[in-house]
Amino acid sequence: MTVPARRTYPDGPVHLTGSFPVPDAAPAPGCRRCAVLVDARAAARAACDYSQVSDANVLIRRHPH
Repeated sequence: MTVPARRTYPDGPVHLTGSFPVPDAAPAPGCRRCAVLVDARAAARAACDYSQVSDANVLIRRHPH
């Protein structure tokens, strides 16, 4: 005797809220550290290293202004 298959997925599609991709972090005006991170982010994006782009965005957002 076979057991009927058990459904292991949600009933309907999952809709994520928010925007994707997340927009780039805005640097603080006149902040040297933010300017360095913006340059690093641009270089990483040019090299298609999106992990580093994300890291730079996180550091800019977390930088105390």
